[in-house]
Parts: sequence; C-alpha cells; structure tokens
Amino acid sequence: MPAEAASSGVVAEPPPGVPRERRRRRGRARARTEALLHTLKRSRRVKANDRERNRMHHLNAALDELRSVLPTFPDDTKLTKIETLRFAYNYIWALSETLRLA
Repeated sequence: MPAEAASSGVVAEPPPGVPRERRRRRGRARARTEALLHTLKRSRRVKANDRERNRMHHLNAALDELRSVLPTFPDDTKLTKIETLRFAYNYIWALSETLRLA
C-alpha cells in the first residue's frame, strides 16, 4: 500500500482479476448435527439451572442472616423474603430517625 493511502486511511482495492483474501469465519466453523445441537442445548440448560440454583441458595442464605439480626415477635415467626426486606428497610429507617432525633 502506498504511503499516501496508508496515511489518509483509504484502503486500496486489489486490481481486477486478483481474488480477495478469504476472510476467516467467526463463530461456528462447521455445521453441527441436530443431535449435537440438542446435546449442547441440554448442557447449557443444565449449567444455567445450576447457576440459578446456586444464586438462590446464596440469596436465601443472605436473607436468613438478615432475619437473624432483625427483631421479630414472636421469635419462631419466619418472615417471607419481601417481608424481611420491608422490615429491614423500616428498621434501618427507624434507627436512623432515632439517631437524628438524639
């Protein structure tokens, strides 16, 4: 490529009759059989289910830890997830108001 074309940002076209370089394909390089696609989809679904299960276990553990520090009456009452979040929000607000007024 001439220096002028390189500095101006213009890409030179090959002369007529000269084949362009083949571009490398990105992504899937070969056709996959239906059975292989089914196996891949199942594998991806199993992995996604596992990730979701782990996410929910972590979320539930965090909510259990939050429940353990919130004052509830009676103690054997287990709050639902949304009740736990709402109660925590209101409890934090009440504590901050107490500090503000003190």
